[in-house]
Amino acid sequence: MSAPAAAAPVRRAIGDGLIVAGLLFTVYLFVVVAPQARTFGFDAFAYWSLNPAAPYARTAGELGAFTYSPVIARLFSPFALVPFWAFSFLWLLLGVGTAAWLGLGSVRSVLAVFAFPPVALELYHGNVHLLIAAAIWLGFRYPAAWSFVLLTKVTPGVGLAWFAVRREWRSLGIAFGVTAALALVSLALDGNLWVSWVRDSLLPTAQATSVNQTSLAAPLWARVPIALGLVAWGGRTDRRWTVPVAATLALPILWPSGLAVLVAAWPLRRRPMPQAARAPGRGTASGMISA
Repeated sequence: MSAPAAAAPVRRAIGDGLIVAGLLFTVYLFVVVAPQARTFGFDAFAYWSLNPAAPYARTAGELGAFTYSPVIARLFSPFALVPFWAFSFLWLLLGVGTAAWLGLGSVRSVLAVFAFPPVALELYHGNVHLLIAAAIWLGFRYPAAWSFVLLTKVTPGVGLAWFAVRREWRSLGIAFGVTAALALVSLALDGNLWVSWVRDSLLPTAQATSVNQTSLAAPLWARVPIALGLVAWGGRTDRRWTVPVAATLALPILWPSGLAVLVAAWPLRRRPMPQAARAPGRGTASGMISA
């Protein structure tokens, strides 16, 4: 038996052990921590409780702080029509469904996604990082999906450099065009909120001036150039997994749950898109990505 073949069972056993450990962490988080800490749905509460007339009264890290564009504020404002317990349950189901979809391929791969600790934290707090991961995965075939990324966290949009490096101008134009169209409609309806968003939320969040929650200390200005370089390298070498990694690196604030965006790298490495992307500077379609 060759050395690689002999090592395969060992690697699988280690992988299975990590999956079990990760799933146990998820159970501990929801069964033990949640009843004691009573912080389940901390981020989801901001989406449910936002005041459409003044959504940016609180800064990032505070309970109820809403930091996304006025477009998303309009989109999320109907959430308050249902009780918070109902909304938080439905939001959790959306997160679970998104995580399962990103892990599709085998039961083991789905379990591996749920065993990733940031996914458990994301489901616990109820942020939009899993939805961003899904938008990145979809964005390779449907570039309009990037509008959700740009209109929520904004800076993970550095992943769009993939299209620029590969000279896929149509895809880049669709991503920016759809985003611009939504923004223009929103400006006509909520122009004053855009001023408030930039002044009271976007800039303070980017500077992490008032964050009082656990986050990974690394300034945004230092992370964005690294993220751009990573995407540029990935685009030139046909490595799509670099896009969610760069998007994660470019998050305005690196919350531990924000690392859930990395889950998009799983289907990008394991499953080809239904429609293959064009390689840089070539007129023929490329097939499976290289790892």
